[in-house]
Amino acid sequence: MTDTRLPVDEYFMQMARLASTRSTCVSRKVGAVAVIDKHLIATGYNGVSRGIEHPTICLRKEQNIPQGKETFLCGCVHAEMSVVTQAAYHGTSLKGATVYSTHQPCHLCAMLLINTGVARVVYDFAYPDEVAMTLFQQAGVVVEQIDLTW
Repeated sequence: MTDTRLPVDEYFMQMARLASTRSTCVSRKVGAVAVIDKHLIATGYNGVSRGIEHPTICLRKEQNIPQGKETFLCGCVHAEMSVVTQAAYHGTSLKGATVYSTHQPCHLCAMLLINTGVARVVYDFAYPDEVAMTLFQQAGVVVEQIDLTW
């Protein structure tokens, strides 16, 4: 019997893509999911914090700030940050987890994922933040880009 199921990485990347449809960011829709032992642990997407009004403009775009620069000015919680906070909110460790994200994490998210013990990051779309990739490498986090052109 031939196994016709989606490969595991593609399956969870599709879940991250689905999570991105909940994004309230006016600039870029990003979704992420955390997985341990092929089980979904937490989901996240980029948007404002709970109870905060959704944005109608992007401050970074208004100020012509290039992608990957001054990410701290973003008014949205990044998808990877949301995954970490959702897991923490429910008392779940991400030690050894794989995080699937529609986009390569920025360096702020990389630091957070490293400190939570994430072992692997899989993403679809590149993001111009070389610092993040250097941090992942130094911390021994496996990072893989998979191309799911859909």
